[in-house]
Amino acid sequence: MNGDNTEKNTDDDSEYHLYPYSYDENESHDTQTGNDEAHVSVVSENTDNEIEASDEITEEDSPVMIETAEPVQGEVETQAEENTSNDIASGEPVDTASETPIKEEKAEPKPQTETGYNEPSRETPVVKKKSRKWQYIAIVLALLFIIGASFAAIYQSFNGDLYSSSDKIAVIYVEGTMVTSSVPGGLGYASSEVISDNIRKALRDEDVKAIVLRINSGGGSSTAGEEVYVEVKKASESGVPVVISMGSTAASAAYHISAPADLIVANPSTMTGSIGTIWQFQNLSEYYEKEGIEYYIVKSGEFKDMGNAARGLSDDEKEYANKVVAEVYSNFVADVAEGRDMSISEVKSLADGRIYTGREAKELGLVDELGNFYDALDMAGQLAGIDDPTIIYMNKPSLSSLLFGSEADAHETAELVYYYEDSPFGYLT
Repeated sequence: MNGDNTEKNTDDDSEYHLYPYSYDENESHDTQTGNDEAHVSVVSENTDNEIEASDEITEEDSPVMIETAEPVQGEVETQAEENTSNDIASGEPVDTASETPIKEEKAEPKPQTETGYNEPSRETPVVKKKSRKWQYIAIVLALLFIIGASFAAIYQSFNGDLYSSSDKIAVIYVEGTMVTSSVPGGLGYASSEVISDNIRKALRDEDVKAIVLRINSGGGSSTAGEEVYVEVKKASESGVPVVISMGSTAASAAYHISAPADLIVANPSTMTGSIGTIWQFQNLSEYYEKEGIEYYIVKSGEFKDMGNAARGLSDDEKEYANKVVAEVYSNFVADVAEGRDMSISEVKSLADGRIYTGREAKELGLVDELGNFYDALDMAGQLAGIDDPTIIYMNKPSLSSLLFGSEADAHETAELVYYYEDSPFGYLT
């Protein structure tokens, strides 16, 4: 390495840079500016000021790490010129001010081992995330289904007419055993309170021109029949036509509420009539005696435990029961006679409790017309003087109540009507 280094060719420079223990350029600058006391450990045959490193030195021949001493100023300048010329040949940009090549910023150098070699790359492999496109599509489809089902339910509730006209016919259902409790509809019981309330709501709506009662009931509580009878009569007298549409059955108390209507429409095979009153009792005294069950009853009056199943009725109790039934029956007959414009005697001749078909009832004057539900709607429109009415359903059982609330509502209904089914006094129908 003695002599002028500027005359080195490219091959010599390449060999110089390939030397495994060549010093770092930055380290040399640090040594020049800040470290005046550098120690050199060198195996060399020469004693001159320059350090001559043989190209034949290998890792086995020289295992010792070399720290370079401060280079001579001339060598530094010569080395800078060589680096500049090599960088120009390689195409790297050069900083003309400092005459050193400008290199792009690179990542932090990897840690070196004791031998000075870089460790292999241990970068974490990039895992490609799974696409969630189908999950988003499924969520959007589910939301669209819910919105569509909600719109269909609303559309159905308006009977297909979201923008209804000002002329309406209100339909009120009477289905199941008639009772006076306020119980959910569509579960086998028809509440007189719910029916009466819907009639009043219809009358408060100025757009309602007629009311249709759709009846499918075999009767029930005489009191429930009397309550609805009063509301139907008031509606008819207010000038709003009330039309009865009888389904499969409209008997006893269900016929009672039909009597004051402006028009009664029945199917030919409808079971109707059964005008009368009944009060029934049970006598289980023999069963209790056989099972060894005894009752000791303390009462304040003779008739206080009337209807107790532990014993039969006394003669006085039977006489009293007949009196009560006759009174309720008399009210029933009078209401039918008034509603159907018949005499008391005419009604009594028909009111022996028997059932009539719709066709026979029409011949006897208990029914006005034969027809189905839609015929009744058309007749209601004719009575109200409207051609294209909007049909609104006041208390029609909804699909959601039947699917999601039937079990709970049925249990609640059973608790509310137990007084009627299991009354110790029996019940009048």
